[in-house]
Amino acid sequence: MTLLDVDDLTVRYDTEDGPLHSVNGVSFTIDDGVNYALSGESASGKSTIAKAILGLLPEHAVVESGDIAFEGRDIRAMTPGERQDLRWEEIAFIPQTAIDALDPTLTVGGQIRQAVQTHRTVSEESARRRARELFETVGLNPERTEDYPHQFSDGMRQRVVIAMALALDPKLIIADEPTTGLDVVVQDEIIDNILKIQEETDSSLLLITHDLSVIAETCEEMSVLYGGTVMEQGRIQNLLLNPSNPYTMGLRNAYPSLGGDSEGALVSVPGEPPSLESKPTGCVFESRCPFATDACSESVPDLDELPYRNHRVACHHVEQSKRMRSEAADPATWGGVASGTPTPDGEVLLEVEGLRKWYERDDSLLERLPLDGLTPSVTGLTGNIRDWYDRRGEVLRGMFGNEESHVRAVDDVSLRVSRGEILGVVGESGCGKSTLAETLALLEEPSVERFEFDGRSHEYYREHLQEFRRKLQIIFQNPYESLNPRQTVDQLVGEPLSIHDYRLDERETVVAETLEKVGLAPAERYLDMYPNELSGGERQRVAIAQALVLDPELLICDEPASMLDVSLQAEVLNLLRGLVNTEDIGVLYISHELASLSQIADRMAIMYLGTFVERGRTDRIVSDPQHPYTEALLGAVPETDPSGDRERISLDGKPALPSRATAGCRFAPRCPKAADDCWGEPPELTEWTGESHVAACFHPSRDAGDGAGDGGAVDARGDD
Repeated sequence: MTLLDVDDLTVRYDTEDGPLHSVNGVSFTIDDGVNYALSGESASGKSTIAKAILGLLPEHAVVESGDIAFEGRDIRAMTPGERQDLRWEEIAFIPQTAIDALDPTLTVGGQIRQAVQTHRTVSEESARRRARELFETVGLNPERTEDYPHQFSDGMRQRVVIAMALALDPKLIIADEPTTGLDVVVQDEIIDNILKIQEETDSSLLLITHDLSVIAETCEEMSVLYGGTVMEQGRIQNLLLNPSNPYTMGLRNAYPSLGGDSEGALVSVPGEPPSLESKPTGCVFESRCPFATDACSESVPDLDELPYRNHRVACHHVEQSKRMRSEAADPATWGGVASGTPTPDGEVLLEVEGLRKWYERDDSLLERLPLDGLTPSVTGLTGNIRDWYDRRGEVLRGMFGNEESHVRAVDDVSLRVSRGEILGVVGESGCGKSTLAETLALLEEPSVERFEFDGRSHEYYREHLQEFRRKLQIIFQNPYESLNPRQTVDQLVGEPLSIHDYRLDERETVVAETLEKVGLAPAERYLDMYPNELSGGERQRVAIAQALVLDPELLICDEPASMLDVSLQAEVLNLLRGLVNTEDIGVLYISHELASLSQIADRMAIMYLGTFVERGRTDRIVSDPQHPYTEALLGAVPETDPSGDRERISLDGKPALPSRATAGCRFAPRCPKAADDCWGEPPELTEWTGESHVAACFHPSRDAGDGAGDGGAVDARGDD
């Protein structure tokens, strides 16, 4: 039975600068019990379609044509009241940003009760009971229904929003990027949670996301959108295993996979999404397609059915899809260039031992009690605490002393970065990655046993900060925030040169050369542009140029690609890899995305609650992880192969606060392998498998004598 039928939907936005044709003749159907995905880059029309279905389009949006039917009922013909009832009772909506969907002045349970009582004639007690039931359904403690949104983590807030969406047992759930921006472990939990709920409630899903791996693990059918047009649609297996439109091929090949070649280039679709100011007169992807011919610009291709079950493609050259698939896997087909030859055993640029960054806190003793993420039974202040201490003993170091008055954001970290290499640091939000970056950049004052950069100590650089700033630069996560919107590209990239007293003629030359080095060529085209006139990928390239213009020795990159579409991510990753190989610089790359990090990092360090728990060559960590936390991170990375069957590793709770870490292994409260010895002394980084692969674990995946060489386990507290 057809649940949702979207037929020839066309939507435009009327703006001060003229119309924007956001959706052009989109059609698809979702049958009862089917999970369906809409995928594509930003501005492809995905969210506009969802808003049109829900009746939530803004006033300046115009539905030019098309029909939207839910169980045969015309949604567009409904009154506002009928649409509101439909949204809550039969179609639920999960927005991308949970914090924006929740009222900060009401308890989360109160918001669920409000939804239930608005659409159902039930008592206050029944509504409270329903809220508690929904919390249990999404894996939250029902005792927390009277907490406020700010008291939950990002992942828990997303679960609250899912609970609200399920309040009235909807038949269809529309989820708009429900996992974007979440850590890989939290993302995996949310995906697993949605799938279990669907199985229990027998509902359907319309998933809107650019993440093909999430689609592969959650959906049966999909439509790939570009410039408001359907490029390809049908069964997931057809589209992801045998894509027949070049755009789908580009997206599929641009997606990073674990265990890829860190020295090879990723596929990156060149160019920018099309202007939406006019409707397409030819193939909307023609200007970016490596297989385009004259015919592609002369007429819009029809969405034709292929001789396979449930597979439709809009391409003038679909009969050549087998050849195109083969060539599309090569970055050179898309104009990619070789990233250069990596420098073997480069000179050590940065070497740090025993780095700490603690912040003072002024919590009461009760606020410092270890109640978060330790054991499922620890949920209150009476009885449970005594029970926990009876079983675990004294687990906090200095709970009544000075140490517990600090947040240990970075605690006893040692690392090394050489020329010609990328060291990746990965971990969940709150593990201390960004604080580590800021401390290494001397934006925060470090406490350290040894800090040597380019042959000099950090004490020297404290007295010579201008020299340090020239040699070490940071690229921040969000170019929308890091670039001054009132400055042109010329001013942004040239400002560091002015600070360092470059002559005007020198400045002009260096700015132009640096812009072209990062792929903004010809430089003259960009010099007078402002950030709002640039695409997301171009903004990040300007941020990279700003960091490179002083010819630094070391770049610290704090999640520089996490906010970009997959193709733009590939652009940035390729650029950084190429710069490392050709400019002989070092890079410390911070990320929560293991798949993308594994594509470019030579070595990797896994961070948990302020300290490294595993470190080594990227290929060894990906193929042979030793720490249970690393195993969990790797196991949480979804696959783009819909036929894959990865093994999920479930973690209990969430990370404790950095000031509430246990006296033994900090991961012990969540670890599926935790034993009694894990609660005593903290494990040290120890070499278990050879080749400078170290892990801080009493029970690694491989026993001490298995692969550690004749000498068994080797203490490796310092860096490899």
